[in-house]
Amino acid sequence: MKKILLLPLLIVATSVTAQTMREAFKQADAIVKAIELPDFRRQQYNIVDFGAVADDAGILNHDAINKAIQSACDAAGGVVIVPKGVFHTGPITLKSNVCLHLEEGAVLKFTTEAKYYFPAVPTRWEGIDCLNARPLIYAYNAKNIAVTGKGVIDGNASNNDWWAKSGSPRYGYKDTSMISQRTGRPKLLQYEQGGVPIEQREMTEKDGLRPQLINFYKCKNVLIEGVELRNSPFWVIHPLMCDQLVVRGVSIFSHGPNGDGCDPESCTNVLIEDCMFDTGDDCIAIKSGRNNDGRKWNKPSENIVVRNCQMKDGHGGVVIGSEISGGFRNLYVENCEMDSPELDRVIRIKTSNCRGGIVENVYVRNIKVGECKEAVLKINLIYEPKEPCVRDFPPVVRNVYMDNVTSKKSKYGVYVTGLADRDNVYNIHVTNSKFDGVESGNSVTGAKEVTFERLYINGKKVAK
Repeated sequence: MKKILLLPLLIVATSVTAQTMREAFKQADAIVKAIELPDFRRQQYNIVDFGAVADDAGILNHDAINKAIQSACDAAGGVVIVPKGVFHTGPITLKSNVCLHLEEGAVLKFTTEAKYYFPAVPTRWEGIDCLNARPLIYAYNAKNIAVTGKGVIDGNASNNDWWAKSGSPRYGYKDTSMISQRTGRPKLLQYEQGGVPIEQREMTEKDGLRPQLINFYKCKNVLIEGVELRNSPFWVIHPLMCDQLVVRGVSIFSHGPNGDGCDPESCTNVLIEDCMFDTGDDCIAIKSGRNNDGRKWNKPSENIVVRNCQMKDGHGGVVIGSEISGGFRNLYVENCEMDSPELDRVIRIKTSNCRGGIVENVYVRNIKVGECKEAVLKINLIYEPKEPCVRDFPPVVRNVYMDNVTSKKSKYGVYVTGLADRDNVYNIHVTNSKFDGVESGNSVTGAKEVTFERLYINGKKVAK
C-alpha cells in the first residue's frame, strides 16, 4: 500500500515544484520589463575640453572630470566623454541626468593617495552606516545616471597601498605602525552596537577603512554597462538603497581583500546580466545592512535578477549576506556558468543570530558548474560566530528552489548548517540536478522540509 500511495504524492510534489519555478521566472521577466533605464540628452561634454590631460601620471584630472559632469548636470544632462588615453584621477562624483562614457581605449586610473578621498561622505561600510572615505566614483540622491562604454576603470589598488590597509599580512600589512582597518573596523562595530548617531560616525584617513570603487547611494534609474573594472580598494560595485538598477556586460577583475564584485544593498528591482566576475571575495553578494543598522532602516533588498553571467574566482558565485539584517526576498538566478578551483561556493546564504531578518524566495535554474571548492548550495546560519554583538535575533531562511544545476567537482553538494535550538531553515528543494566529483555528499543540520527530487550525486540518486 505504501508504494501505491507514494507514487501519486511524488507526482504532485514534482508538479508543484515545477509550477513554482515557472511562475517564479515569469515574475523575474516582469521585474526586468518594469525597470526604467536612464535616458540622456545627446549633448556631449569631452573631459579634455575641461582641462583633462591624458597619459601624464603627474596630473590628476578629477577636477576637470567633475567640472564636465557638473556642466552637463546644470544643462539638464548629457554624456560626459572620456576619450582614448590613460587619465589619472582622484575621486569622481556623478550627478543626476549624466552618463559617464568611456570610449574604447580610455582608462580612468585612480590615485592611491588616501588624502584625496577625504573629507568623508555618507555611505555604509560592511553594512554599517557611517561617513567614510569618498568612493572612487560616487553618487548620492541622484536620478538617471550611468557609467558606460568599452573603457577601463582601474582602482589601481595593490599590496603596496589600499590592500595593505585590510590588516592582513597576505595583502602587504606588516606591523601595527601601518594605517589599517584594524583601527577603524572595531571602532565602527562599536558605534553600531552602541547606537551612536550616524553623523558622529565620521571615519578618518587614520581609521584605514578602504573606499568602494563605485558607490551609488539612494539613487534611481541607474545603468552600469560595458566597462571593465579592475583592482578596487574594497567592494567593486556597491549600489546602496537604489531602485531600478541594471548592471550589464561588465567585466570585473579584482583580487584584493573584500574584493566583492557587485553588492546591491537594500536595493529593489535589480538586473545583473552578461557580466564576468573574477574576484577576491564574493562575485555577487546581496545585502541589507548589519545588525542594528539593518533593522533600524528595515529596508530589504528585493526583486533581483541575475542571468547569463560567468563566475571564476570568488568566495561565492551568487551570495546573500552576511549583512542581511533588513531581510531579502525574491532572487532569480539563471543560465550562469561558474568554474574555478578558487571558487568556493555556487549559491551561498550566510547570516547569524546577530543579523536576524528573513531571507526568502530564492530561485535558481540552469547553472553549469565546472568545479568549486566547498559546496554547490551552502546555507549557514552561524556565520562569523566570534563577532561581538547581541545575539537575540535568530534569522530565517526559507523557500529556496534549485533546478537543473550540474557540477563536476566539489566537496559537498548541499551543505546546510542551521541553528542548534530551532529549524529556521526550511522549504528547501533541489531538483533535476547532477553533482559529480563530490567528496562528502550532502550535509544538512538544523533544517526541515529539505527535499531532493531527481538529484544525482556521483551518479547515484539521492533518496530524500
